[in-house]
Amino acid sequence: MTPPSPTTIHRAAVATAGVAAALVLTVATVLLTLHFTATTNDPWKSPQLLELKEQLRQAPKDEAVKTRIRELDFQFRQSYVRRLRLGATGGWLLLAGTVVLVFALQTAGEARKRLPQPRPDPAAAANAARRAAHSRRAVVLAAAACAGGLLAVSWGVRSQFSRPPGGGATAVAGSASTPPLPSAEEFARNWPRFRGPDGGGTAAPEAPLHWDAATGAGVAWKSAVPVPGFNSPIVWGDRVFVSGATRDQRVVFCFDTANGALVWQCVIALPPGPGAAALDLSEETGYAASTLATDGRHVYAIFGHGDLTAVTFAGRVAWTRHLGVPRNPFGHATSLAVWQGRVIVQYDQGESAAKQSRLFAFDGASGRLLWEKTRPISSSWATPIVVEAAGRTQIITLGVPLAIAYAFADGAELWSARVMEGEVTPSPVFAGGLVLIINPEHSLIAIKPDGAGDVTATHVAWHTEESMPDVTSPVSDGKWAFAVNSGGDLFCFETKAGAKVWSKELDTGVQASPAIFGGRLYVTATNGTTIVAAVGAEYRELARNGLGEKVYASPALAGGRLYLRGEKHLFCLNGSATPASRP
Repeated sequence: MTPPSPTTIHRAAVATAGVAAALVLTVATVLLTLHFTATTNDPWKSPQLLELKEQLRQAPKDEAVKTRIRELDFQFRQSYVRRLRLGATGGWLLLAGTVVLVFALQTAGEARKRLPQPRPDPAAAANAARRAAHSRRAVVLAAAACAGGLLAVSWGVRSQFSRPPGGGATAVAGSASTPPLPSAEEFARNWPRFRGPDGGGTAAPEAPLHWDAATGAGVAWKSAVPVPGFNSPIVWGDRVFVSGATRDQRVVFCFDTANGALVWQCVIALPPGPGAAALDLSEETGYAASTLATDGRHVYAIFGHGDLTAVTFAGRVAWTRHLGVPRNPFGHATSLAVWQGRVIVQYDQGESAAKQSRLFAFDGASGRLLWEKTRPISSSWATPIVVEAAGRTQIITLGVPLAIAYAFADGAELWSARVMEGEVTPSPVFAGGLVLIINPEHSLIAIKPDGAGDVTATHVAWHTEESMPDVTSPVSDGKWAFAVNSGGDLFCFETKAGAKVWSKELDTGVQASPAIFGGRLYVTATNGTTIVAAVGAEYRELARNGLGEKVYASPALAGGRLYLRGEKHLFCLNGSATPASRP
């Protein structure tokens, strides 16, 4: 068979290059149009939505207006997800077209070349010796330049977040000396962060089974929280903490666990500059969605505008880090994680291609930045967890398109799995030796945490195809795993194998993540009703308890008492018949 001539190859390569160039130009135009229209046409500032918000300000109790705002917000979220998927697809098409274009151009160029005719060169040996000498000198000079450059980098380079205005963390004079870190046992006895010590929403002690806020039965106390917020309570010793915020105010509250008395409230100053002051967030998220965290010596808070603050147990600001106003349509809503004296902040924003997302580790005592990692992740709202798995301390994070594990010590990436899509709000949990992940509205995924590098094809133990939550996180006792979606559909799976065991319609909406206390499952509905069910191979309801106001925050358990944050009050439930309340 006669091989094709260079002229034929050249023509075919030129034609292929033309098709590839047209594809690249078309896709690039679509992506640029998508980017600039998304940048200039912010859906959350549409005239229709702004008009509805103004109507709601004038009539705060108009349920029809609230419903319309929620519908528009849902439509905007769907549009945002579609844009992310279109952008990802376009990116791959652009890459493929570019590769084909470059290859075709190279092929066309090679086909046009004329083969050189060999000719004798009497000076070849001398020229080769001269080039070798030049090469040796060049290598020496390059090595010296690299060494000098590395030395300069080691002295001169600092992270963009390591030195805010004024230098270092903004500290406040008069802070008390730093007490020692708590033991692992003391950390486990308290409820120091979102969903407990390990972020999994479980605790071995039993929680109260029956209460009724209408009669006061089983309610130890309830206290008003003066400023609104969707964050969950945290508990340390005889103190329980929550935060609240509006567009112009940020506050951390400390209550006494014994009687609900307000011990102190710490007002957090607004960050400098006009950016944060102009931040206008959806009422569905608010300005205080992130749950606080504590290591027993400071309470750490972060609000929708993105400033991280440490407050002493005496109610004074110890230090503040300015992370910048997040490029995030709902503001910053990811909760904080604490472990061994460090504060972990997952600061996801923008789109994955822009690489604006970060993972930070700060020293809790001083606010000093220990390390910072760039994340190829778009905006997300899932909270990281810190786990001991496969002989390593791992920080597990979620965001489109990756689940990523980082080394706690230095932030080095340990493994990643390309399994995420949609708006990632549910947080991961670690149970039964597996990392359980919810892919919003699509699936529950289990990943083995002992891999390295890209583990997408090797370490996904199982996944489901059920209508999973878009907000709430899963919970598992190691044997059974549970998830409940916003419509109130409760699912039970085998943790090891992923088989669906049962499902139950609770006939009520749910925004708070479920919890397992003392072998019982607690699901708190948005209307304030908490359903208590047995943990097992069949659904068995044990109790339904009313709170009397809406609930969006997840429960906390410490000292045998259950803490629930309602829309206006903080409740302490002890299951006894002696009620107490505060205005």
